[in-house]
This record gives sequence, C-alpha cells and structure tokens, in this order.
Amino acid sequence: MTATPSVQGTTDTSSRWIVRAIIVLVASLVIGGLESLAQGYLPDWLRPLSNSVSGWTLVTALLVSWARVRPGVGVVLGALSFALLVVGYAVISTWRGHYYSPLMWALIGLVAGPFIGVAASWLRENGIRAALGTGLLAGIGIGDAVFGLTVVADTTGVVYWTLAGILGLLLLGGMLFRRIRGTVPILVLIATTVLIAFGYNLALRLV
Repeated sequence: MTATPSVQGTTDTSSRWIVRAIIVLVASLVIGGLESLAQGYLPDWLRPLSNSVSGWTLVTALLVSWARVRPGVGVVLGALSFALLVVGYAVISTWRGHYYSPLMWALIGLVAGPFIGVAASWLRENGIRAALGTGLLAGIGIGDAVFGLTVVADTTGVVYWTLAGILGLLLLGGMLFRRIRGTVPILVLIATTVLIAFGYNLALRLV
C-alpha cells in the first residue's frame, strides 16, 4: 500500500517558500534604502557598492539563493527583488534631498532580474544549469570590474572594481571545484562568462 502525501505537508511546504519570498521582497526594499544611506558613510573605495549593478546583482542573487526556491519562482523573485532595490534606493535618496528617478533602472531590473534569479537558483544544481548560472553571475561581476577599471576608476578608485572581479573569479573557481564537471559544462561556463562580461560592458557604455 502506497502512502499518500498529506495535504498538511504540502501546505506547510508552500507556506515556507511563500514566507521566504515575502522576506526577500521586503529585504530588497529595505536594503535598497540602506544602500542610499550608506553612501554617506561608506569609505570612498567601497562607495560604488551602494549604486553599482554588480552590487545590486550581488544582493539579488544572495537573497534568491537564500530563499532556496525553484527556478520558476526564482525568475519572478529576481525581477521583483532587483526592481525593489532600485525603488528603495530612490525613495530614501529623494527623502534625503537627492532626487533619483527609479524608472530606468527598475525597468532594467525587471528585464535582467529574471536571469539573475534563475541563475542564483541554478547554483544549487550541477552540469549545464550550474554552468549557465555561474557564467551569468560571474560575467556580471567581471564585466562590472572591467567597466569600472577602464571607464570610471578616475572618479571612484580601483578597489571596489577589483574586488568585484575577484568575487566573480572566486565564484567560477568555487563552482568548478564543487559542481561543474565535464568538458561541455566547462566550455559552456567559459563561453557564458565571456559573453555576459562583454555584453555587459557594451550595454553600460551605451546607457
């Protein structure tokens, strides 16, 4: 006789991921606001963390990864998390007397966020999916580092951008060590990282 899954167990599981999703959304709004406040207190070398794409990507990826949701939910959470980070940043910046329109970057977040969300979810998998998720996130970090070091380093310094690149490389190394094996996944990882880093740089130069 086969045991029938209990309705209560299914309900509990659903409740847990819904609660985690709500926490991610609230945390995104709050952290976005804190990033605006932090600009007045962070040392100059770390200040780009509070309003750089790699900084917002890092927060979004960490929150979605913490939620441990399925990739489909990660798509939605990634979009909303990134957009809410920008909204929180804009609200507190405007309250501080520094008007900031969230429209452009919130729209960018709604487009890019789903990819960040699903990539963060795929970091818990193996093979091709892990390679794609890692390549996307590492590519953003490395791409932001290259852009920062070659375009805005004169006004922001080099420390943050160097750290962003190092974090991207550490993610690559860690995932190669733990989850990505075989010729095809490794080639996918390299190709994805290079394409994302190049495309990211090109997009920022056009914005």
